[in-house]
Amino acid sequence: MDAKYEALFTPWKVGNVEIKNRIVMCPMGGTSLFGWFELTGCKFDKEAAKLFLERANNNVGLIIPGIAPLRDTFWGKWLWQNPKMFEDLKEFMEEIHKTGAKLFVQLTAGMGRSWAITELVGPLHKNKITRAIMKPILDTSHELASPSPQPARWAPDIICPEITVEQIHEIIEAFAKTAKLCRDAGVDGVEVHAVHEGYLLDQFAIEFFNKRTDEYGGSFENRYRFAAEVVRAIKESCGKDFPVSLRYSVESKLKGFAEGLVPGDPAPEQGRAMAESERAAKYLQDAGYDMLNADNGTYDSWYWAHPPMYMPQNCNLDDVAHIKQFVDIPVVCAGRMEPDVAAQAIAEGRIDGMGVARQFLADPEWITKLIEDRLEDIRPCICCHSGCFNFSSSKGHYNTQDLTDTMGLARCAINAQTMQSKKHYIKPARKAKNIAIIGGGIGGMEAALVCAKRGHKVTLYEKSGELGGVFIAAAAPSFKEKDRALIAWYKRELTKYPIEVKLNAEVRSLTTVEADEVIIATGATPNRIPIPGFEKGIQAIDFLRGRQEVGQKVVIIGGGLTGCEIAYELYLQGKEPTIVEMLDDLVCTPGVCLANTSFLRDFFKTNNVPVHLETGVKCIEDDGVTVKDKNGMEYKIAADSVILSVGYKPAPLAEKDKHIHVIGDACKVGNLRSVIWGAWDVCMKL
Repeated sequence: MDAKYEALFTPWKVGNVEIKNRIVMCPMGGTSLFGWFELTGCKFDKEAAKLFLERANNNVGLIIPGIAPLRDTFWGKWLWQNPKMFEDLKEFMEEIHKTGAKLFVQLTAGMGRSWAITELVGPLHKNKITRAIMKPILDTSHELASPSPQPARWAPDIICPEITVEQIHEIIEAFAKTAKLCRDAGVDGVEVHAVHEGYLLDQFAIEFFNKRTDEYGGSFENRYRFAAEVVRAIKESCGKDFPVSLRYSVESKLKGFAEGLVPGDPAPEQGRAMAESERAAKYLQDAGYDMLNADNGTYDSWYWAHPPMYMPQNCNLDDVAHIKQFVDIPVVCAGRMEPDVAAQAIAEGRIDGMGVARQFLADPEWITKLIEDRLEDIRPCICCHSGCFNFSSSKGHYNTQDLTDTMGLARCAINAQTMQSKKHYIKPARKAKNIAIIGGGIGGMEAALVCAKRGHKVTLYEKSGELGGVFIAAAAPSFKEKDRALIAWYKRELTKYPIEVKLNAEVRSLTTVEADEVIIATGATPNRIPIPGFEKGIQAIDFLRGRQEVGQKVVIIGGGLTGCEIAYELYLQGKEPTIVEMLDDLVCTPGVCLANTSFLRDFFKTNNVPVHLETGVKCIEDDGVTVKDKNGMEYKIAADSVILSVGYKPAPLAEKDKHIHVIGDACKVGNLRSVIWGAWDVCMKL
């Protein structure tokens, strides 16, 4: 192992619990050991247990599973009322401890106004009759209960009810009872979720959200009383030596309701600013917390707690390192942390632990590979949120994520096996076949790897001189360094298996290919829009591949994800982008995480990037575009260049047949997740 990482592999203590190294697997929605969003009531989650055991066997020091709600979302049963789960937990902890890892269970009081109310549930809640009918199964008023009446984050037309003091005391009691059951099951500690990310306890702590006039509102001590009483109750129930970590947001990065502070925004902090955070961290330590598991943000500035690729690497480190100066307990920092930077910060005493989450989904063996100096073998997380947490929202819409996705978080777009071991797994083929794969993009490369691992003989044809397909263009922007690393990872993986790769080998007819099975992965082609001057525009892919340069003022036609990422890249280059979009918001596609889309929306607003919504393009001219808005008004936007980002359509070389299989965008235009998972769905059957 490179000496620069040595500080990551030194022991440390949280309370009296010694942890073998400084790498903390941070909690992620969907990885609760007690199930996630179970319609039949929570139960011990064997899939999550398998996930953690595999990571524990690959050298992680401390594991903190995803939030365990103290009260089931459905049917309203309290977690402590289900002793069977804790019996299962005890058996699991015995297996975890054999690996040398430690595990804390994260418990949550709830989400309050941050509860991701869906398109399906929202209308049912707004109707008093249906809300009453649903209550025994799904008590939406309980889920949304907040410190004070206020708009829900995901549904601003719904006003959250005020939680009662009786409910608060009930939650505190549940923390104590559940923590004791965890301790008795052999769990090494618990984490309280928390004064973090704008969840319920954080809403109490933040004056912007807490307008109460009783003992839980107003003064600093009153606002932090809930969180303080929780840890005191746990310590009274479990003993002062039982470790209790606190998930903690150093700063809220809050600009207003549903609006965050992007890096560099000079607007004043409306939530917990650093001055209060210095005081709060010490106050919470003195209340009894043994560790701060820290980053930044709320659901209004979700991109701090769930950083997309647009956020800087190690984006929370300076703030977390600053807050460590005000406490005597260990402090962990999370948020796009890089091992070399984290190791240096630990060696310098700026932080005590490195918090990592999504990288564990992308590659369960990444720590082992780091120890063995195999960094190039680590499959990188690209911060897309497409599989792990694709809660999406746009103007006029609540959480538009599909229900099956809501019930299956913590999967991974680029690792189809993560939390899907019963669906995606490698099984030797009953008969080895000759398989031809046409197209060397991500879908084609993934298909080649799956087929080769199953024992097939694989030939991969790529018409260009380079593997990667359209993803080469997607990875071109300066902030897509992890995307470029993923392409390099695929190329390296292909060399490990008997896969024949033929570059500059365009296949125009399947009659020229000898194979038992053919997989078509030829991708998609850009759409054309029937407007005068269309030919004057530059296709997004041509701009991204550097085939055509643009001037200073650039109009991007299309405010989907690609168009917005191009606009962001142009702004970073010092150019003047303008976005024209026919819909009423940017990036309206379901499945694109709000953490990603809200960053782009907030960034454009903060930096005065012109965005013309509900506006269509009439024509493209040499000096700009003429557009028509929703009121019928036509006007011209001056531009030196026009980029077309209006979507794609499948371009399969051949149609699906008995021995011809079409995958990826050639089948249906989607995203990296649909491409990779779709490849597995086909290749497992061959």
